[in-house]
Amino acid sequence: MYDRKKLVELQNSLKYWEANRLKKSLASLPERRETFITTSSEPVNRLYTPADVADLDYERDLGLPGEYPYTRGVHATLHRSKLWTMRMFAGFGTAEETNARFKYLLSQGQTGLSIAFDLPTLMGYDADAPESEGEFGKCGVGISSLRDMELLLDGIPLDQVSTSMTINSPASIIWAMYIAAAEKQGVRPDQLRGTTQNDILKEFIAQKEYIFPPEPSMRLVTDTIEFGTEQLPQWNTISISGYHIREAGSTAAQELAFTLADGMEYVRWGIRRGMDVDEFAPRLSFFFNAHNDFFEEIAKYRAARRIWAREMKETFGAKNPRSWILRFHTQTAGVSLTAQQPENNVVRVAIQALAAVLGGTQSLHTNSLDEALALPSEHAVTIALRTQQIIAEESGVTHTVDPLGGSFFVEAQTNRMEAQAYEYFQRIADLGGVLPAIERGFFQGEISDAAYRYQREIDAGTRNIVGLNVYAEGRAPAVPILVMDPTGYERQVSRLNEVRRTRDAGRVGQSLDRLRIACQGTENTMPFILDAVRAYCTLGEIIGVMKKELGIYAEPTWI
Repeated sequence: MYDRKKLVELQNSLKYWEANRLKKSLASLPERRETFITTSSEPVNRLYTPADVADLDYERDLGLPGEYPYTRGVHATLHRSKLWTMRMFAGFGTAEETNARFKYLLSQGQTGLSIAFDLPTLMGYDADAPESEGEFGKCGVGISSLRDMELLLDGIPLDQVSTSMTINSPASIIWAMYIAAAEKQGVRPDQLRGTTQNDILKEFIAQKEYIFPPEPSMRLVTDTIEFGTEQLPQWNTISISGYHIREAGSTAAQELAFTLADGMEYVRWGIRRGMDVDEFAPRLSFFFNAHNDFFEEIAKYRAARRIWAREMKETFGAKNPRSWILRFHTQTAGVSLTAQQPENNVVRVAIQALAAVLGGTQSLHTNSLDEALALPSEHAVTIALRTQQIIAEESGVTHTVDPLGGSFFVEAQTNRMEAQAYEYFQRIADLGGVLPAIERGFFQGEISDAAYRYQREIDAGTRNIVGLNVYAEGRAPAVPILVMDPTGYERQVSRLNEVRRTRDAGRVGQSLDRLRIACQGTENTMPFILDAVRAYCTLGEIIGVMKKELGIYAEPTWI
């Protein structure tokens, strides 16, 4: 993009500026610290110029919005034509309580649902299982059977609203419950729009909510991709998630690299299943974190689009441009929120959300100010939603596409992210691929080291967190905390017992037997899971059958 002669002249000008103007300025006004770093501990230069992006080729590296390699966005007009989906993550207590929160958020301008499930559901236990004691409804809504899903979605038109579900190991079962609940509303599977997170690789890498070993787990994910491709053409059967990798302590570059490496592994499994890449790749979606470092996050999203487009086209041979497009949801960084001075979290979330919008997100959740203390109150979640709406309606940042494109700093950061991602891709390949790297603890070790370094910087005072290690106060936070229905657990257990008492026991046994046989063979498990769900088999019963046939995973201990 730049004339070589002009670049030489620029370098000479920079040397003169540093020796004269800069030297005098530093003598009278020293910089605040010796080095400046990003949230990921990467150094940030004092000044960026065309010399930092001297090899940038506009058509190869940037292109136009909506055109390969999609660095500048996946749509030609982006938010000038359609705002991102405002999809607030919600779920607590019983299905009835969460249903009320969904309806409230929709009445306040939310444009999509996002379901949070409690820990027993995430781990495949019924609410009354011994392992569930004390955990029902604490970090999301508890779902034990199709009856709970029917109540959760009661009065919500599933042919009009798209739904995201954050569920992984039991994803195929919870998704089947959603499909069956929609059927009872008269909504066909091909009318449903939404996303199942269903990203088991990041569970092994970061979040640790796995049930089955890696190979059987990947089989189940591939089953859902195949089934969705054939039966639910509007559904994203997987949301490949860097969010939890970042929440576990990774750097931005690690989040980028590990997420895309996982995505490419799912593509390989789909192809090995016999599917054409262009049949299923357009329905793959991604989920990224929006952390505090404004420009680093924007660069991460831009690099992600460019890398994915190149790899899908050149490595996997995808011919449909829709297969090259990386579409993503963003959630602001929960790990960045502080229990101290929680009102400050409103500002953090606004900055993070703005980075996501400027980075070209298709969907966004903004965290609430009280989430370091408890699940969001109605007041706090409304402020979080209003944050998105103010960015959309008042800030002016949606008026043009990729407004930071061409910034020497942003383009240099984008190039750095891309280079670091490819370094990680090579290291993963040298270990034999994603699954061998998981078994050897590679991802886990890299994240652990990054998290440790970050905490050491906070402890040493080289990284400032307002209200925590600088500008701290001694007072306790005075923020109203959400109180859940204390009778919710009893009602849940009563409903679960009623389901077991009134269902067709013969149909339950037959459907579970058919599922057991399917797990033993190579058939797609989704039709059998759907039959079991329709028979009102509980989550725990279905998972119990699958555990016996597929096994239970125990993470190795590394030295």
